[in-house]
Amino acid sequence: MNPTPVGALLLCRAEPAAVQPPAHLLREHQLLAPAGQQWSVLVPEGKPWLNGGEPVDRVLAGWAAALAVGTNWPVLALWWDGDRAGFTLASGFRRPVGYIWLADGTPVGEDEAMRTFAARLGLDPVLDLQALEPLTRPDPDADARARLLGLIAVLTRTGLALPVGLAPGEPADRLRSVARALGAETVEWSGWRDAVRAELQAVEEGRLGLWLRSPRARLLGAAQLAAGVPLLVWGFARRSGGLGWAAAGVVLVANGALSLVYDRVRRESGGPDEAGRRGGPSAPGQPG
Repeated sequence: MNPTPVGALLLCRAEPAAVQPPAHLLREHQLLAPAGQQWSVLVPEGKPWLNGGEPVDRVLAGWAAALAVGTNWPVLALWWDGDRAGFTLASGFRRPVGYIWLADGTPVGEDEAMRTFAARLGLDPVLDLQALEPLTRPDPDADARARLLGLIAVLTRTGLALPVGLAPGEPADRLRSVARALGAETVEWSGWRDAVRAELQAVEEGRLGLWLRSPRARLLGAAQLAAGVPLLVWGFARRSGGLGWAAAGVVLVANGALSLVYDRVRRESGGPDEAGRRGGPSAPGQPG
């Protein structure tokens, strides 16, 4: 009997165009593809959980947190290995929530975690939650892979549609091959200048653009730096278990610095928001 392969997927509740800029800041090669309406999937090209001695669940939890802290959409990390399988849902600065099953499908998570998961994704508190509840109960006919497939089945109601071949339980090498055959876009580290430029464009066009174009940019930037620097130091200082969280620190520091620099540039250039604060013409959409 062959051991269960190790693999992982990152599901982002956003279109690929919105996912691509922050994915650069993970500094890990990923394959990016659409996964239904308002969903995207990231397939890791490498296997840092093997090279760094860090468990796959910790790596994926760090990556999910790193993507979520700089965006306004949630990130769901699915992972599996020979002993367990599970998920981690990250959303903004809130504490990630996760659930774990043993390889035979035995639930070892807390029921409250599944309810929190449903609430954060905006699932139906009655119908969808009823569909998720069986995943938290013993079932000798449902192993860990079946549990993850059941989770995905519920999420199809939100528009998720994983491409054929990109499914939990598959080896990482097969997931990568399938993603390439589907024409997935390669996301790779291209240096801080290009990454920050892409991140700036994405943030300006999203909801956080309203923050960057207001006095609150300094508050947002300071908060992100205050949270990111200790996390970055802690992640790199650990010999194991810190790789994914170091990525989260990198994203927080990058976004915090971006907010502060952007606010300073706008004030020095006398942008429309600054003019409004000085008594000049109001920014579009703002009262005069």
